[in-house]
Amino acid sequence: MRVLSGIQPSGSLHIGNFFGMMRSMIGWQEKSELYCFIVNLHALTTVTDGALLARNTMEAAMDFLALGLDPGKSTFWVQGDVPEHAELTWILHNHTSMGLLERSHSYKDKIARNLTPSHGLFAYPVLMAADILLYQANLVPVGRDQKQHLEIARDIAGAFNHAYGETFVLPEPGIDDDLATIPGIDGQKMSKSYGNAIDIFLEKDELAHRVMSIVTDARAVSDVKDPDACNLFGIYRLFVGPEDQAELRERYLRPGLKYSAVKKELIEIIWDFFAPFRERRHELARRPDTVRQIMADGAVRARKVATITMDIVREKTGLIY
Repeated sequence: MRVLSGIQPSGSLHIGNFFGMMRSMIGWQEKSELYCFIVNLHALTTVTDGALLARNTMEAAMDFLALGLDPGKSTFWVQGDVPEHAELTWILHNHTSMGLLERSHSYKDKIARNLTPSHGLFAYPVLMAADILLYQANLVPVGRDQKQHLEIARDIAGAFNHAYGETFVLPEPGIDDDLATIPGIDGQKMSKSYGNAIDIFLEKDELAHRVMSIVTDARAVSDVKDPDACNLFGIYRLFVGPEDQAELRERYLRPGLKYSAVKKELIEIIWDFFAPFRERRHELARRPDTVRQIMADGAVRARKVATITMDIVREKTGLIY
């Protein structure tokens, strides 16, 4: 089975990225044919500082490698290094209705917030479809908020297949219902754009500041607390097993729990959890040329697969003559 997913280099990666996608993605390299890439073309919809995008791309590559992605067991590359992504996107534009894109939740959300979306943002799902279909992926691990984009990819693939005959595999979403939405420190979905994230590789004093900023309710120490409505519990549970989760739940349901005490525990838990990854991250930062070579090698491998798909697409659409 071929599994594919990517992540935007739009800033430092946070624990929502790790538990929402990265950990499960890295796990797939042991049991499938894994394709994982950094979607720097997608990032152009929000990042207009070239130096920043280049730096963030390297940061994302080092983060993934530090967290366990093995280029010997997977294909790992930067989207913009494989030009077939852009070529297939243009071809798929011609099989994508305006109405399909206008129904995109992310597009409608921008309109509702009185933002003026660019064409790139409007057509974002077409590039995402090309990313997936180019590698004939069977499974795409996504957060619940990205499920509609995958459905759009399936619709676009179906329209192309109807026009030219069976060409693209229709991908299936892989969603972990328990981790579909990771809460941020304010209770909304954890997102860099919301300013509510806890980054993976923070210095300890900044980690402490972010954790101590997690919003909780105003219940007194003597009150019973509701773990299922608590952002703090929602984050804490990510780092511990079922027994520790159950023990913390019991503490919530008894008078006497101090949110501040739980936050202090969580600081140490997060720090210790990422300690081995942090050491590896420091090592990679000292060898940037090694990281660039890993990504270049991955792009060569990815392009071999992409070329197979594009040769078929070019022939069927008449671009080979």
